[in-house]
Amino acid sequence: MDFYQLAQIKNESERVNKTYDIFNENIRLSRSKAARVEFLTTVSYIERYLKNGAKILDIGAGAGEYSLYFARKGYEVFSLELADANISAFRQKLLPDDKIDLVQGNALDLSRYEDKSFDVVLMLGPLYHLQSENDRIKCISQAKRVLKDDGKIFFAFISNDFVFLTEFMYDKDYFSTGDYDKQSFKLNDFPFVFHTVESARDLLLKADVKIIHEIASDGASELIAERINELSDADYEQYLKYHFYICEKPELLGMTNHLLFVGEF
Repeated sequence: MDFYQLAQIKNESERVNKTYDIFNENIRLSRSKAARVEFLTTVSYIERYLKNGAKILDIGAGAGEYSLYFARKGYEVFSLELADANISAFRQKLLPDDKIDLVQGNALDLSRYEDKSFDVVLMLGPLYHLQSENDRIKCISQAKRVLKDDGKIFFAFISNDFVFLTEFMYDKDYFSTGDYDKQSFKLNDFPFVFHTVESARDLLLKADVKIIHEIASDGASELIAERINELSDADYEQYLKYHFYICEKPELLGMTNHLLFVGEF
């Protein structure tokens, strides 16, 4: 499977499934100190809102990085994932004591879950893929239905505006040859859907989400990955403190590859 073949797939669910035959989600968040920043940031914000006995729904669970982490902390975790490759990788990491309800399914159909049954809902992948705004709002509405009245929901987006610099790092000709509108600087939404801070915020407000945090979840970490990966453990801890110091600063929100929004209803 290559990008040309992927582009020929018209069915969105099938295209998303095959996307992860190309992209290795299994190691994305764990392959280096720099890659780990996004995970550590997301976990830090989730843990602010977890109570003993909390029930978590991980929609678009990928290869299980978050589900496994929280299940092994003693929380009740339900995981939904679409892609065959991710399901396979997730299952290979499961241990006999892992209490996770893992099913293969589509984020647009949460009918297997009861109304108001989860304390925390994670949507850390589905909004990377849903091409139509109607589907994105439907997906959020489904998550809203299964969230308890006092629950919190976490949304991840791929940030449109910083991708230019990280792509430029790999391809010196990116500004002339990159797959984006040369006037508006809107990236082509393939194979992922990209959002600016403003468009992510507007989507959530349209879906009646009350936003309580807006976070640059990995900041410049990919851009300066080589330096981060060379840090001593002590200096890495200090880098993380710096990252947490700046990650909610409004003037820096767009300067990240991934955005994290925390909401309630």
